[in-house]
Amino acid sequence: MNIAVTPDKLKPADFASDQEVRWCPGCGDYAILKAVQRTLPDIDTPKENYVFVSGIGCSSRFPYYMSTYGFHTIHGRAPAIATGMKIANPELDIWMVTGDGDGFSIGGNHMLHVLRRNVDLQILLCNNEIYGLTKGQYSPTSGVGLRTPSSPDGSVDTPLKPLVFTLGAGARFAARAYDTQKTLPDVLKRAHAHKGTSMVEILQNCIVYNDAVFDNVLARDVAAEKQLHVEHGKPMIFGAEKNKGIRLNTSTLTLEAVTIGEDGVTEADVLVHDEKNRSLATLIAAMDGNELPVAFGVIYCDPAPTYEDGITQKLEQAKEETAPSMDALLRQGHTWQA
Repeated sequence: MNIAVTPDKLKPADFASDQEVRWCPGCGDYAILKAVQRTLPDIDTPKENYVFVSGIGCSSRFPYYMSTYGFHTIHGRAPAIATGMKIANPELDIWMVTGDGDGFSIGGNHMLHVLRRNVDLQILLCNNEIYGLTKGQYSPTSGVGLRTPSSPDGSVDTPLKPLVFTLGAGARFAARAYDTQKTLPDVLKRAHAHKGTSMVEILQNCIVYNDAVFDNVLARDVAAEKQLHVEHGKPMIFGAEKNKGIRLNTSTLTLEAVTIGEDGVTEADVLVHDEKNRSLATLIAAMDGNELPVAFGVIYCDPAPTYEDGITQKLEQAKEETAPSMDALLRQGHTWQA
């Protein structure tokens, strides 16, 4: 008699490899790794289909610590490798892990193209605004004035904003979280559910070379005033008293923070988050915690056909076309004329 056997539900420990996790004590990558391992058991994907791809950097050690297939590639080229994998086998569930230097300096061109092509994979951008593995040089996302071994008098570069770049490149999904955020697995699940390229920027602390860089947004005593947690269809309200909101200044087409109950402001004046509105998403993604809070959650999600689906369609069309015989190809004449 045949008896159907239901496989046991996977647990976070099933995704932990036998390798010793070797990041600096206190590194935010530990929390991100645990969040990913907590996320995967709740996703309906066979374990053998998962592939973790990375470039070079501290966060790029990720594939060693995941009990899945993985590929530790070369600096900045993870998007190209991940794209090739997805085209070769669309059934693979690909997660790309990168850092702000690996992803947006040497890998900026590759990042641009994976985003615009809309390859179906998840990108986890661990942003600590510094080069950690190579000992503390300033990165594309570092703030102006940051003193490092490569900018001893302070960086003069305008920092790149990863999610603004992402949206400008034409990506269809953009989200932000931080390393110790309890709801990080929920954001990762939303990213996975999106069919297409999903970019998740994760603010991550480098305790050695850029410690407390995000304290102006993440520290407990300022978090309520400096964080805006967006949710589709909900008003953009924040603050310890939940009495502050984001309003569109229609004369300048810019966002501004307002206090409900002051100067005639009501909740009706507060913007409602629409995750399908790219223009609004770009404005929200640019908020940096100075005059306006930093937005967390799914900032943009508007699915479109994926790159690999287009490639597969072309291949199927080619198979249906009647190919000439080899003899006919050899006798069809010159292929080039002066």
